[in-house]
Amino acid sequence: MGKTKKLAGPSAHFSGHETFPLRQMWLKKAVEQAVGHVIPRSAFADENAIAEFGVGKNMVAAIRHWALACDVIRDDTPAGYTVTPTAIAIFDDDGLDPYSENPNTAWYVHWWLAGKGNRATTWHWLFNHVTSPIFSREELETPLAEYARGRDANRKLSPATLSRDIETCIRSYAPRLSGGTPEDYAEPMLAELGLIYEEHRGHFAFRRGPKATLSDGMFTYALLDFWKTAAPGLSSLAFETIAYGEGSPGRVFKLDEDSVAERLFNLDALTKGALSWTDTAGLRQVHRKEEKMAGLSETMIEKAYG
Repeated sequence: MGKTKKLAGPSAHFSGHETFPLRQMWLKKAVEQAVGHVIPRSAFADENAIAEFGVGKNMVAAIRHWALACDVIRDDTPAGYTVTPTAIAIFDDDGLDPYSENPNTAWYVHWWLAGKGNRATTWHWLFNHVTSPIFSREELETPLAEYARGRDANRKLSPATLSRDIETCIRSYAPRLSGGTPEDYAEPMLAELGLIYEEHRGHFAFRRGPKATLSDGMFTYALLDFWKTAAPGLSSLAFETIAYGEGSPGRVFKLDEDSVAERLFNLDALTKGALSWTDTAGLRQVHRKEEKMAGLSETMIEKAYG
């Protein structure tokens, strides 16, 4: 057999959440540990952490994982973890959404997990590579294992690790209906998005179509982020890429074609001409004006909550 080709993209990551889906207040709890925008390492590690967070030891580890995965904190300084500017803008006490009550915060989190695959390989794979109309956890295990080998052929991953990650991913969007502990019924943050539902026992499906709670600002933030990765040197991006490309807003947010087009029509007014939509001679694309791009992502985050 030939060597498995290593795929481009972030390194594969299948653990860290301790099988706990992200809860609504966990990212805020992490940010609250900061002293001058830096969280000391001891905040997640010493004996006081359990009392400070008000949860068990494994949940403290899960909070750290989710804060890293959602780019709320970064492990980039010997002193500890830096709280990111966007996290400060959203979760600060006088921020845009300190208690994660606005659905755009959940969409932002979903983008980092499923769109960017940040410490969340299963999330990215599920939303970008699974095309079956209905799927079960068991049916996902073999193709996910093959995808994982493509990411890192030399790394040994146990079937149990992948199975737990699939379970945690699906439960993040479609909580258990019965047969679990009280902990299982705590509403995961991403459940409100309605992206995955249980078609019948143990079988799930994506809910495709327009997303009423996804603001144009958050959609455009994701579009800019996707553009930066997928086609950094191009001044225009084709409609098909935005709607169907791997890691694209259309695919990650499970939008239908009409919903994507409708949002692109609004770009000119929303971005004050920085982005514009054209549809001429059957060529549908978005153009960007480089001189107007500075700070646009930050502005779109603000507009998302406006």
